[in-house]
Amino acid sequence: MNNYVVECCSNSIKSALQGILGGANRIEFCSNIETGGITPSREDISLLIKKIDIPLRVLIRPRSGNFIYSEEEILKMISDIKFCKSIGCEGVVIGALTKNGSINIKTTKRLIKAARPMHVTFHRAFDEGNNLNQNLEDVIASGCDTLLTSGQKKNVKRGLNNLKVLIKIANNRITILSGGGVNYKNAQDLYKVGVRNFHLSGNTKNKKGALESSALLIKFLVKKLDEII
Repeated sequence: MNNYVVECCSNSIKSALQGILGGANRIEFCSNIETGGITPSREDISLLIKKIDIPLRVLIRPRSGNFIYSEEEILKMISDIKFCKSIGCEGVVIGALTKNGSINIKTTKRLIKAARPMHVTFHRAFDEGNNLNQNLEDVIASGCDTLLTSGQKKNVKRGLNNLKVLIKIANNRITILSGGGVNYKNAQDLYKVGVRNFHLSGNTKNKKGALESSALLIKFLVKKLDEII
């Protein structure tokens, strides 16, 4: 059994199916990936969960932009979370910050409470945080199971050293999921610092100019990881 996870960030049903074809063993589902991703439609979530047999985690984000949310937006997120739970999604992907760039523990706990018993990932809102170590501790204290991060840098290549630090400090209290520029070219460097969970979209532009996951790019990463192991 492989000791790694490849999660395909998919912005359409077709992308999710391409990710699975490429060897991904989990899907994070979103829409509008060009602007960082928002919650997909309930119709698409319902359709996708019927088509796949691997874990499905849904991005819960009501809009693009910052991660400072109004009460109305929080209630919308809670509603979306409860919908995902009601149809059998394995998990949700959330994140909220305060105005000063710290983790909004209060909001995060509210979202987690609505989500249980689903798995909860704190997304790359973390990478806009104000303190690597404290932000990690706050995400853990909030009760999240997984942290998706590039090490508070633009991408995992630049955040490699920080990812190493996060894995060490986390000490198995939370799963560190590397994301942001992950591909077969940097898989070995990530593996060397302790990363065992890889998140990527594997996107290329289709004939209409829209971003779409490529099974081939996912396969390249899976093959590289199998070679490393």
